[in-house]
Amino acid sequence: MEVKIHAKTQANSDLQKEAILDDFRVAVMSRHASLMGRKEVFMGKAKFGIFGDGKELAQIAMARAFKKGDFRSGYYRDQTFMMALGELTVKQYFAQLYAHTNVEADPASAGRLMNGHFATRSINEDGTWKNLTNRYNSAADISPTAAQMPKLLGLAYASKLFRENKGLKSLTQFSVNGNEVAWGTIGNASTSEGMFFESINAAGVLQVPMVISIWDDGYGISVPQEFHTTKGSISEALTGFQRTESEKGFEILRVKGWDYEALNQAFTYAGHIARSEHVPVLIHVEEMTQPQGHSTSGSHERYKSAERLKWEKDWDCIAKFRDYITTNGIATADQLDAIDAEAKAEVKKQKEAAWQEFSKEIKEELETAVQLIKAAAELSSRKVILLQMADDLKKTINPIRKDVISTVRKILLILRAENESVKGELKSWYEKQVEKNHDRYSSHLYVEDSFSSLKVKEVFPMIDEKSALVDGREVLQAFFDYTLENDPRFFAFGEDVGKIGDVNQAFAGLQAKHGEWRVTDTGIRECTIIGQGIGTALRGLRPMAEIQYLDYLLYGLQMLSDDLASLHYRTKGGQKAPLIVRTRGHRLEGVWHAGSPMGMILSSLRGMIVAVPRDMTQAAGIYATLLQSDDPAIVIECLNGYRLKEKMPHNIGKYTIALGKPEILRQGEDVTVVTYGSMCRIVMEAALELAEIGISVEVIDVQTLLPFDTYGIIGESIRKTSRVIFADEDVPGGASAFMLQQVLDHQDVFRFLDAEPQTLPAKAHRPAYSSDGDYFSKPSVEDVVEKVYLLMHESNPKKFPSL
Repeated sequence: MEVKIHAKTQANSDLQKEAILDDFRVAVMSRHASLMGRKEVFMGKAKFGIFGDGKELAQIAMARAFKKGDFRSGYYRDQTFMMALGELTVKQYFAQLYAHTNVEADPASAGRLMNGHFATRSINEDGTWKNLTNRYNSAADISPTAAQMPKLLGLAYASKLFRENKGLKSLTQFSVNGNEVAWGTIGNASTSEGMFFESINAAGVLQVPMVISIWDDGYGISVPQEFHTTKGSISEALTGFQRTESEKGFEILRVKGWDYEALNQAFTYAGHIARSEHVPVLIHVEEMTQPQGHSTSGSHERYKSAERLKWEKDWDCIAKFRDYITTNGIATADQLDAIDAEAKAEVKKQKEAAWQEFSKEIKEELETAVQLIKAAAELSSRKVILLQMADDLKKTINPIRKDVISTVRKILLILRAENESVKGELKSWYEKQVEKNHDRYSSHLYVEDSFSSLKVKEVFPMIDEKSALVDGREVLQAFFDYTLENDPRFFAFGEDVGKIGDVNQAFAGLQAKHGEWRVTDTGIRECTIIGQGIGTALRGLRPMAEIQYLDYLLYGLQMLSDDLASLHYRTKGGQKAPLIVRTRGHRLEGVWHAGSPMGMILSSLRGMIVAVPRDMTQAAGIYATLLQSDDPAIVIECLNGYRLKEKMPHNIGKYTIALGKPEILRQGEDVTVVTYGSMCRIVMEAALELAEIGISVEVIDVQTLLPFDTYGIIGESIRKTSRVIFADEDVPGGASAFMLQQVLDHQDVFRFLDAEPQTLPAKAHRPAYSSDGDYFSKPSVEDVVEKVYLLMHESNPKKFPSL
C-alpha cells in the first residue's frame, strides 16, 4: 500500500501551522546536532560518531503516533524521534557522545555506550518499577544489526498478554488493557539479517501490535541495495506477508521519507490498527538520505556517484520540508531561516554546556592529581621526574580520565621504595578513585539493590520419610503448577511446552489447567523465543523461555549475550529484564543434545545467573529464588534426570536455594572434587569406590557457575584436604578451567596445596553416539577413580602403588 497525498488544501486541516513549525524546529535542531557531533569527533573530543541525519522527517511522524505506554526498540539513528518525544535533550545527546559517566547527564547509558543508543529509565533507584503507562518508553539499544527485532517482538507480545490474560488486569502500572504499541526501527540493509526475518514471521503468526519502520537510504555502508535485498525492496520481497480479508498477516505500507503529509498519515494509520486490532505493520520508508555518510569512520563520497550525491542534496527531507512549508503558505523562507539559526545557536550552546560539565569533572581530578604529585615530589628523591610528569599531565589537551589515572599509577610505581610520608596522600586519593571508577565503569553487571538474587533468604526443602518418591520431572511439574497458581506474572513458552507439556513432561497438563496464555507453544525459532522473553520481562512480567536443548542455545546466544546479559550494566541499573531461560543438557548419547558448552556460556553471558542443578529438587529451589529476585538467568537441567527418583518436598514452591553457595555432598579428608550437574552422580559413585580402597573424597556441587562460590566453601575444603580436582563435562579449558581460576584467584588456596590442582573435563570433541560414545567421550566413574588415585599415588606411592 503506497501512502501519498498531493492535495495541498489538506495541509492545514490535519496539522496546525504551529505544530508544523515545531516539527521543523525539531528537525533542524536534530540536523545541527548531527553536523556538530561529527565535528566534535574530528576535533578529538569524542571517540566515534554515528548520526541520524537524513531520517528526521519520518521520525517526527513516528513520534506523533507514539503514545504514552508505548515502547520503542530501535537503532542508532533515532535521535530525532527521541528529541521529538522530549525524551532526549541536545545536552544529553552530546553527553553521550563524550561518554559522560554521570547518569543524570546521560540517562540512557551513563557513558557506557557510544552515541545514538537510546533508553528511558524504567526502574527507580531502589529497584522498583516506575509506572510504564504514563511515560514514553524506549528499550535500551544495542549495536548488532537487526538485534533490536527479537526484543521488539517481545515488547509487542506483552501487550497481547495484557489484553488476553485476565489475570494480569490488576498490573495497571505496566499496561492499559494491552493498548500499547511496540515501535521498531531498522535500516534497510539490516533487514537481510536472519533475526529480522524470524521476527517478522513470528509477529505475523502471533498477531501482535508491532510497527516496524524501515529507514531506507539505498545503502548498507558502501553496499547498494541490489546486493542486500531480493527485488531491491524489502516491502516487495515481503508481499506474501500482506494480510488479506481472509488471511491474517502484516499490513505493509510504503511511503517516501521526504513526504511530510504522507508520513504523518502512514504512521497515524499504522499506530491505529496496531493498537486497536493487534495487527503487525511494516512501514517501508523509501528515498531517505544520509548527508554525512554512515559514520565518522569514512566518507560516502568514496562509494556514491556524483549523481547520487546531487540527488541526496536535492531530495533531503529537511529541504523538501522547507519547500512544503513555504509552498503551502505556512511560513516564509525568512521565518524558516530564523528558526534554523535559532536552533543552530541553541544546539551550539547545549553542546558547549555538555562539554563543560563532562570536562569539568576530569579537570578537577587532574588538578588534584597534579597537586598531590607535586607535593610528593617535594619529599621524594625522584623530584625531577615527578615534576616533569606532573607538568606533562597538566598540559594535556582535552584530557580524559585515563590520562590522570595512568599517570598516577606510573608515579606510584616510581615511588614504590619511598615511605608512606612521601606517597601516602597520593596513594589514598588513588584508592578512592578506584572505588569511584568501579561505579563509573564496572557497576551494575548484576542487580545491586534489594531485588538481587544474592539477597533472597535461603529456605531448605522439607523432606522426610513421608515424602513421596516420584520422578524428578514431577517435582518440577508441582513447582510450576504452584507458581502458575500464585504468580499471575509468570508464564512459560517454547517449543512443545504447551499442549504436550514439554518434551520431558515437566509442564504436563498445566496448559489445560492454567490456559494457553500461561503455558504456550511456539514455533521452532530460538532467537525470537529469547527476544519474546526479553521484551515481556522489560514490561514487568516474569517469563520463562524454554530452549529445548542446550545445543540450540546457539541460535539465541547473540540475544542473550549482546542484549539480555548486558542490559542492566549498559543502562547502569535503568532497565532490567528478569527473564529465566530454561534448558537441559549434560549426559546423553550423540553429538547433539549431549553437549555441555559451559565455557562458551560463561564467557558470553556475564550479567546472567548460570545455574547447573544436579537434580530437579535443586532446580525447583533455584527457580523459586530467581522468581523472588530480578537477575536474568539460565538454568541448565540434567537431561538424564527427569525419570530418576526424588523425594517430593512438602514445601514445594516455597523453599529456595542460595545462589553462589556450593553444597558439600560428601565429607572427605584426602581429596576435594568439585563438580556440578550430572557429573555429581558420577563423582559420588567414584567416591564410594575410592572409599573402599582407603581414599576419602570430599564431593562439592557448585550449583551455580555464575555466581561462583561466594561463600568460600571450596577454599575451606582445600585447606582441609590439600588436593583438588575440578571435574565436568565441558571441553578441556572450559568450565573446569573457569572453576580452577576462580578458586586460585579468589580463595587464597595455593599455599595450602600439596599437589598440583587438576581438571578432569570431557574430550575436546563432542560425544560419539551410543553408550560407548558417552563412556569414551565424557568423564566416567573409572576416570574419576583413576584421577583421584593418581593424586594419592604421588603423595604416598607406598600406600597407593602405581596402577
